[in-house]
Amino acid sequence: MVLSGIAQSKVRNVLFLISDDLKASVLGCYGNEVCKTSNIDKLASRSLVFERAYCQGTSCNPSRTSLMHSRYMGKSDMNLGKLFRDNSYYSARVGKIYHMRVPGDIIAGTDGLDIPSSWTERFNSKGLEAHTPGDYACLNLNIFTKELEGRQSTKMPHRMFVTVSYDGDGSDQPDHKTSTKIIDLLRKHKDEPFFLAAGFVRPHYPMVQPKKYFDQYPYEKMKLPLQAPNDLQDIPKSGLASTRSGTNSIGKYPENQKRMWSGYYASTQFMDEQVGRILDELDRLGLRDSTAIVFTSDHGYHLGEHTFWQKSNLHEEVLRVPLMISVPGMKSGRTQSIVELVDLMPTLAEICDINVPSTVQGKSLLPVLKNHSVSVKEGALSFHRGGISYRVNGWSYTRYKGGAEEFYDMKKDPEQFLNLASQDDNKYISQLKKMRSNFDKRLKILDPKAKK
Repeated sequence: MVLSGIAQSKVRNVLFLISDDLKASVLGCYGNEVCKTSNIDKLASRSLVFERAYCQGTSCNPSRTSLMHSRYMGKSDMNLGKLFRDNSYYSARVGKIYHMRVPGDIIAGTDGLDIPSSWTERFNSKGLEAHTPGDYACLNLNIFTKELEGRQSTKMPHRMFVTVSYDGDGSDQPDHKTSTKIIDLLRKHKDEPFFLAAGFVRPHYPMVQPKKYFDQYPYEKMKLPLQAPNDLQDIPKSGLASTRSGTNSIGKYPENQKRMWSGYYASTQFMDEQVGRILDELDRLGLRDSTAIVFTSDHGYHLGEHTFWQKSNLHEEVLRVPLMISVPGMKSGRTQSIVELVDLMPTLAEICDINVPSTVQGKSLLPVLKNHSVSVKEGALSFHRGGISYRVNGWSYTRYKGGAEEFYDMKKDPEQFLNLASQDDNKYISQLKKMRSNFDKRLKILDPKAKK
């Protein structure tokens, strides 16, 4: 039997890999020339790489809830892990798949907001995080020390600017433990259908890894994002990130901003090597030809773009995520088709010949996997605290509660420096009206009760 062009006997398993706070633009396969991500890049060469994949939530909990349930907001009775478990797959997660507090749940080894019905088994990967002995830095406070006392950690206000560089092989780190456990599960369950989900916590803060990774990214050589004069003047108050160089002490320390980039690159490379360990074992066990592989992230991240830091806003560096899907028997390549993370559940269901649940709001990407030039939707929606962004080919439109807007020409202004919604320019008025109309129509389809 052949399902949608895929031999049913070929796709027996699913390996789902998700990184935390990973922006697409930091990976080599998305054009970055600094960060060393050879394993993810190798996977990309054997996958369909989605150039325009967007998250629906702008922080960990709403994004992970959305992608796991294939719902734009909130959840349903069906989730991705349960779907496979209900269809006689061994379903397991290692590490952070649903929301976990990082570092809180990592230090404690607790489940966070995990949903037990998703899994046959589940495993947490503990780590000392900021309490790892070594060279600690809290970069927005300009603190550098080896002392273990007084470090910013769980629920503390400056924890997001922490790095720790230490002497070691990395085997004590949560992502290494996640990789090791996934390898163990691959060996134990290689003879039965499986859905294995590996949740890596890096490059989410605190950025902790062996010194050898930091050494590859000397902060002096790091380049900070381009800043446009008066950049924030045309961004509505609702569109401003809560953490900015102008309101946080990180703005006082340009050298420490470079150290943030060094730590982020180092964390990303360390995570990349854990991905490589898993993929090497998949090859060694002869499972690559029967396993569909997904690699993605829950959302992106700001490292000083627009003077913004972290996530939780509706701009491109946060919304655009890496997404690559490798399916046995299907061609690798790249696609400009706009897709959303809510599309993952119906896509994997169809690949594995499982009925798509009626609760899903995403669309299967199987047509795009078969023909990289087609699209299954016009645009992508993302949500944050009453604001909604709509990303279509060439344009980005955002409407905030109260009616404030952002509108960008993404071909001419991919870094989003000029908010056209604030410009009195007849050249863009018709396009803005069209975007408003299409935005309203999309929301109406999503929720018939939604008001324009």
